[in-house]
Amino acid sequence: MYVIVVGCGRVGAELAQLLSRRDHDVTVIDQVGSSFSHLDPAWRGRTIEAEAMAEGVLERAGVRQAQGLAAVTNSDAVNAVVAHVARTVFEVPAVVSRNYDPRWRALHEAMGLPMVSSTAWGAQRVQELLESGRLRPVLSAGNGEVEVYELAVPDLWRGRTLAELVADVECAPVSLTRGGRATLPQPSALLEADDVLQVGASVEAAAQLRRRLFGEER
Repeated sequence: MYVIVVGCGRVGAELAQLLSRRDHDVTVIDQVGSSFSHLDPAWRGRTIEAEAMAEGVLERAGVRQAQGLAAVTNSDAVNAVVAHVARTVFEVPAVVSRNYDPRWRALHEAMGLPMVSSTAWGAQRVQELLESGRLRPVLSAGNGEVEVYELAVPDLWRGRTLAELVADVECAPVSLTRGGRATLPQPSALLEADDVLQVGASVEAAAQLRRRLFGEER
């Protein structure tokens, strides 16, 4: 796959190197030549020192042949415009825009762009780790609106049913592991201490489930 990465800060450089290690052809665009120093010296992709929104730059980078483009500068306006042009004008199949400032997130959403909001996602992960106790996220969907959480069942819930645990909580049990063997959980399953349960839920539902698990509900 041929991919264009716009922005060679820490995120763009790491992304370019990850893609290259997976045998994709990568071109990186950045208007500041010194930014390419973020790339590993062994990296052998193509670099273009130019403003991505300047006339002809995306075409010089081969956007008409690109299968993917990621706009990951620290400017939300640049990311949104470049991603929008790549998708609507050049019809690049896979386009992703980075949201840097959460206050600009609405711009990306208004354009219907696939987006990664790194600041919001990072803050949310820290909050979850601070509040989670024995409930931890293992898989994130979208920008973290829904996640799969893994939890160890406390002794408080020994002998009680899974249905009782998740009653009135907007979540979807994914798997139940006991003695190293995972099964698809049934509502009637009786829980044992130290069972490992994976459940899909929103942040709010996960917090509600955590409070119930550890007897913190009022």
